[in-house]
Amino acid sequence: MPTNIVTPHPAAPQPPSPKGRGFARGIALALTVAIIATAAWLSHEALSRAELISPRASSIVYDRNGAFLTQIGEKARDPKSQTSRVDYGYWLLASMPQRVARATLALEDRRFYAHPGVDIRALLRAAWRNLTTRGRREGASTIAMQVARMQGERPRSFAEKLMQAATALAIVARHGQEATLAHYLRLAPYGLNGHGVAHAARFYFDKPVEDLSWAQAALLAAIPQSPGRMNISRESGLTLATARAHHAIARLENDGALDAAQAALARAELDHMRPLDAKRRPETLHLALRYETLARDGLARPIAEGDRRINATIDLAVEQDVLRLARRYLSNFRRRGARQVAVMVIERGTNAVIADVGSSDYNDPQAGAFDFTRVRRSPGSTLKPFIYALAFERGVLKTTDLLNDIPEGASGVSNADGLYLGPLTPRQALANSRNVPATNLLRRVGLEANFNFLRDLGLHDLETPAESFGISMAIGALPARLEDVMRAYAALADDGIMRDLAFTRDESRRPARRVLSVDSARLIASMLSDPQARLPSFPRYGPLEYPFAVAVKTGTSQAYRDAWTIAFSHKFIVGVWLGRGDAGAMRAMTGVSSAARLAHAVLVKLHDAKPGDIAPEVFAPPPGRIAIDLCRADGGADCAQTLREWVKPAEGKEAEAYDASPVQGESMASAPDSQATGAAPLVIATPEHNTHIWRNPEQPERFNRLALKLAPTSADAQIVWTIDGEPFATAQADETVFWPMTPGRHRIQARLALAPVASRAVKIVIE
Repeated sequence: MPTNIVTPHPAAPQPPSPKGRGFARGIALALTVAIIATAAWLSHEALSRAELISPRASSIVYDRNGAFLTQIGEKARDPKSQTSRVDYGYWLLASMPQRVARATLALEDRRFYAHPGVDIRALLRAAWRNLTTRGRREGASTIAMQVARMQGERPRSFAEKLMQAATALAIVARHGQEATLAHYLRLAPYGLNGHGVAHAARFYFDKPVEDLSWAQAALLAAIPQSPGRMNISRESGLTLATARAHHAIARLENDGALDAAQAALARAELDHMRPLDAKRRPETLHLALRYETLARDGLARPIAEGDRRINATIDLAVEQDVLRLARRYLSNFRRRGARQVAVMVIERGTNAVIADVGSSDYNDPQAGAFDFTRVRRSPGSTLKPFIYALAFERGVLKTTDLLNDIPEGASGVSNADGLYLGPLTPRQALANSRNVPATNLLRRVGLEANFNFLRDLGLHDLETPAESFGISMAIGALPARLEDVMRAYAALADDGIMRDLAFTRDESRRPARRVLSVDSARLIASMLSDPQARLPSFPRYGPLEYPFAVAVKTGTSQAYRDAWTIAFSHKFIVGVWLGRGDAGAMRAMTGVSSAARLAHAVLVKLHDAKPGDIAPEVFAPPPGRIAIDLCRADGGADCAQTLREWVKPAEGKEAEAYDASPVQGESMASAPDSQATGAAPLVIATPEHNTHIWRNPEQPERFNRLALKLAPTSADAQIVWTIDGEPFATAQADETVFWPMTPGRHRIQARLALAPVASRAVKIVIE
């Protein structure tokens, strides 16, 4: 029986239930709301990023001859590695540099003026090529999109790319295309952490961006695509950059921006380019750090907002010469414990700093990282000239006065050589750098007056009582910096006018001010430049004597921890410090035996003096004074030696009958038998009759010696010195003999070795 098979028909579609229709509408509505919210957020965020912001412009420092000295950058953080770096550039563009702009658009965004900030055509083309071809992926970032990325560098992602596109649209809409392109040219990376084409033009080609040739403009336009790979200071980087620059020239020629002749010239220039010299800081890194500090403090100003060059006063050629000399002399002094050196050279009259060596080498493990031109150290005797200057200013001291260099009344102060020279004129006392007269003079003028005067000179900024330093501030107890001592000596050299040191030609400085009268300043300069007045402490023709006029002062701190010399000629002022970073003692390293030798070498080099050169120059005398010849205070009764001194006219009349020789009592008369024999009289100049002398038991024995010296005599014979009637030493008549002092009362006499001629006996007491 046949079976009837019934094929079921598909059920007719049922209309969606009211519940289903509501769910679908909800999803659509949610999607719509999400899209609108996302678009609103994207728009709000894009608009918030649409400001044209760039980091602060950095500066390039050039020396006085236009040589690169250093760059002063800004610290930044790399978004990829999260490490810190220093960025340079970001110079403001005064106007659109047309050649660079055209070359940049030819390589980066050919349809820049045809889209609103995002090039849809370029996006589609890049997407198709990335899908259909293998190898390097093609991007489609426009100039505006790159500006959006460079203003806020963040990790790359699709969402961030979308945000950059939205921000690009907002930037162009808000600021326009010209401002967007100009901002790109200010932010774009051009290698070696440099940004902005104006900075790149100056850094690589040392010219304004407006003066770049087509080849140079195309070369710079090529770099931002890959600044690290296209380092044009290297052969490999230059090869890549020139290849891309050729591509830019070809596009510019096709677009009609260049004619055939211009394009050919640009190609030839590109083909002949060689890797550009990498700009390097000087070896004296402290110098670069100083300019960085000056710039950050607003004391080193660039030429203009759009020209961030800083014109330094430094002469890098002189800087290198001084550094070589400093290293050479330091190497000679290392065996005596010296470890570091600092040297400054300034131009007399302007205070322009020509050389500034803070240490032998920044990387020297022996405290090389310290800039010893800015470290406070004991200045030794280098402050003594200002003690004398203030005494002249206050009328407490006259050039014809006598200052006692004797143990009595010395308040425990001794001289560096352990000897005493007796009465001295101010010229002799300062030129010989005697401690006792200086401290006594400081006491006469007043501790507070001297302390305040030294502060007014900028040698310290302490508010502590002057009594905390006492009279020892005259011999090194008041710490000072080399740069401050240099500025104070510059005031001496500049007739008492104090000016700030100048490190740049365009910096603003405090107004110059008078700190000393012309009279006092010139008197001190005269004394410091008088080689005859330095006798007997500093022999002639040593490191303190020059073939041209130089005022020089040395200083040695306690235990030989610091050795100083400041010297100035008609043209330059040189300051030298030698010592150790740990303030340790050196071995008999005095200022005259070490720092003075380096200062001498530097000044002779600066003046280009040749052996045998003698310049008949002197410093200007104090106005209104007259020159007279005074007997040396140590010259004996017959005034065998004289010193030229500058006195006021009234003082000159008084000096006609003035005998600058000390009254030495019995020692000034010769023995009767010298008259009978016709021999030259013998007069003991040192020590004085009836002198009380105190030994310092804390000093090394070699310093507890007493100088035995005759007044100058025409006798050219051997002398026998006797102590308490016993022969002690035989010497020439003009020779100084040193006797180890022993406590007690003593009788000292000198007699001719081969004739019955003797001096009067000198009686002394040693305690």
